[in-house]
This record gives sequence, C-alpha cells and structure tokens, in this order.
Amino acid sequence: MGGVRIDILDRIHHVELNNLKKIIQICDQLNVNYFLIGGSLLGAIRHKGFIPWDDDMDIGMLRNDYEQFAQYAPSLLKNDHYFLQTAYSDKNYGFSYMKLLDRHTYIEEKNNVNRARKGVFIDIFPFDRIPEDPGDQRSQLARFKLLDSRIIVKAGYRWIETPLYRHSDLDLDDLQDLETMKHDRETIMRQYNQQSLTHIKNIASQYAYDKEIMTTNEALNLISVPFEKITVRVPKNYDAILTRLYGNYHQLPPVRQRTEKHISKLIMDNQLFT
Repeated sequence: MGGVRIDILDRIHHVELNNLKKIIQICDQLNVNYFLIGGSLLGAIRHKGFIPWDDDMDIGMLRNDYEQFAQYAPSLLKNDHYFLQTAYSDKNYGFSYMKLLDRHTYIEEKNNVNRARKGVFIDIFPFDRIPEDPGDQRSQLARFKLLDSRIIVKAGYRWIETPLYRHSDLDLDDLQDLETMKHDRETIMRQYNQQSLTHIKNIASQYAYDKEIMTTNEALNLISVPFEKITVRVPKNYDAILTRLYGNYHQLPPVRQRTEKHISKLIMDNQLFT
C-alpha cells in the first residue's frame, strides 16, 4: 500500500470506530439521523469498512439533526472521554462543522498548525438547503468561503510551524470578533433552510460544488450496511452518490495515491506513533 504506515493507521481506525459507536449511540438516544459521506461512504460500500490507507472519517446530518446533536450530545458526554468540538465549544477551533474527539489521544495533522484541541476525531458535517439558481449558489458559496477563510486566519491556523507563530491565547476583542464571524458564517450556511427546496449540500465540502449535493429524499431514505464489526447508516441511493463523487468508485486508485491524508503524529496509551 505504498507508504502507508499500517501500525498507526490500525490504531487510528480502532479509535475512530469507537468514536463512531459513540456517535451512533447518541443519535439513537436523541432519535436523530446520520449517514456516512465521502470516503467513509466509499469505504463502507467498497471495503465494508475503512479504506485501508485512509485516516479520517466523515458523517453527514441534516441541519435539524445536526443542531439537535450539537445541543444535547455534550451533556450525554459529560462523564465520558469524548469532547464535541464545535466553533463555540472550542474558541480556537475555526471550522464550520463539528468533530467528536477522543480526549485520551493526541494528534498532529499535516499542514495544520493551530491552537484548537486535538485528538483522534470524526468529522460531522451539516447539510443545508441550497438555492436552485446557479448565480445564487455561487453567491452563497463565495460569501461562505470569504468568511470561512477570515475565521481560519483569525483563529491562528497555519500551514507550517514557524518561529513567528503566536501561541498566546486570543484577547477578549479577538474572541468577540471571532464569535460574531462564526455566527455570521452559520447564518450564510442556513440561509435557504426555510424555503421549500429539494436539494441540500455539505457547504463546507472539500469537493467541487456539484459533487456533494443530494436531494432531501436521498438524505432521508437510509439503509444499514456493514462497516468493520458494526452496522452503519448510508443513503439507499449510495451508488448514484458515489458515482457523482468519484466516477467509477469500484476501481482502486494507483498505489502511489494510497496514502493517509491528515494525521502525522499520534499519541495514545502513553506511546508516540509517527
């Protein structure tokens, strides 16, 4: 598998699977839906589990379910070793989606130096309604990206560690400004949710705009499939969704592309893995 580090990936996958079990448990308690997206959906269908060389995991939720999870999960995690990281629960966290972190682990990510709390995580993305007009779509995305990039810079995210990198905490004015920008960014994402629109999107998606658009019916019509030793929820129309994302998704990528994308260092069980 090219340069993939089996040892560290096995450990990451083990922790992520436990994170996933916890997310599913909370979703069941709160009666909210989740579904696997992106590479995690691909792994579930093509590998019946993790993509062997991948080191992250992505989940989607409709905005209402996402907000229910964000509101009530922290109290359910109060005595647990997990932390629900959101733009508001961690003042130094810059992204527009939330993560469930395992607090018994510590990671460093490639090309991502920041002050936010760190641990092996699963990304949880909200799916919001989007307008039908392409001009309105471009306008919403442009406003989101502009504010998103300003927040990332303001929160102190850097590509690399440098001697000039400022590790000190943000002052009160910075925090208030950052909090306002985070709320404004969320308002942009939720702009069309009160309208009777049929298409939804992960607005924070790393894919090209059209790739991660779904219909509300696709997000609501879910089935259960095996994932490693557990069962997970995926859209019943996964074939069309994966084809939109990857084309012929059954074909494996070239060996040179089978490499982990995110995590460069893992600390768990008082051991360092790189």
